[in-house]
Amino acid sequence: MKKKVFSGMRPTGRLHLGHLVGALDNWVEMQDQYDCIFGIVDWHALTSEYQDVSQIKENVIDIAIDWLASGLDPEKSTLMVQSLVPEHAELHLLFSMFVPIPWLERVPTYKEQIVQLKEKDLSTYGFLGYPVLQAADILIYKAEFVPVGEDQVSHIELSREIARRFNNLYAPVFPEPKPKLTKAARLPGTDGRKMSKSYRNEIQLSEDPKSIRQKVLTMMTDPARMRRTDPGNPEICPVFDHHKVFTDTESREWVVEGCKSAGIGCIDCKNRLLEDMLPLVEPLYEKRVELEKSLGYVNDVLSEGSKAAREIASSTMDDVRQSMGLKY
Repeated sequence: MKKKVFSGMRPTGRLHLGHLVGALDNWVEMQDQYDCIFGIVDWHALTSEYQDVSQIKENVIDIAIDWLASGLDPEKSTLMVQSLVPEHAELHLLFSMFVPIPWLERVPTYKEQIVQLKEKDLSTYGFLGYPVLQAADILIYKAEFVPVGEDQVSHIELSREIARRFNNLYAPVFPEPKPKLTKAARLPGTDGRKMSKSYRNEIQLSEDPKSIRQKVLTMMTDPARMRRTDPGNPEICPVFDHHKVFTDTESREWVVEGCKSAGIGCIDCKNRLLEDMLPLVEPLYEKRVELEKSLGYVNDVLSEGSKAAREIASSTMDDVRQSMGLKY
């Protein structure tokens, strides 16, 4: 039997190229090697967006379209919506009865996000406890691997600790999930910072080629290269980070040589990037346009995937209730 994998995304907006190269490309590759369940974790969106829920439903559909356009195949993977599988919430509640608060307060991203999102009121149990819900998301399927970037490894370690504590307190129900580090490339936004909707510097998967071209041509480059005749340093240029993902070795060598010698200008570099980037993203955009015309199909994929996921989750909860003396 294939080993089971779970991973999810919060529906807080349309996906961008950072999601494609940082997660989706890896997920698509894993479909043939593992039994994959991928969840749109809409309850997690409430941990920071609870004051405005107007866009959640639309965002769920947008993410599903982006997933399908990127190559996730409902014949190979289970694509589901978290809130359509209420067993996630039950397991989260049961875990919350024995997870010590200090475990949650030491999660590195907890304090970081409070600072980064200081315009939001995050002094809520939901925000403090989201790693417990995340553990429930993973363990409800008895997932053995969770594809994550290095910044999420601490969250998976907490899920392992919760599984271990449950198994020691009650019965050995859960495997301890292991992080499977993704081949995530650093992909900066158009201003050089991390690509993010909150910075408004992203290139979305839903953008047409014309829009992508315009954004790439206006991207920030090596800040020390003030004039065309100044030599540059590709290693500190955000555009070159995109070359590392989208272009071949020959193109990258051409950029390095031309930039360092001032033999090419920044526009030359960007146009070379577009020559290789657009043929890769245009088919995705075209598929996305077709999927937007077939929303019934998209909804059916999520409905059927959630039903399949719930069958697995229900079986797990039978084991959990039995081991905790809650089977009546």
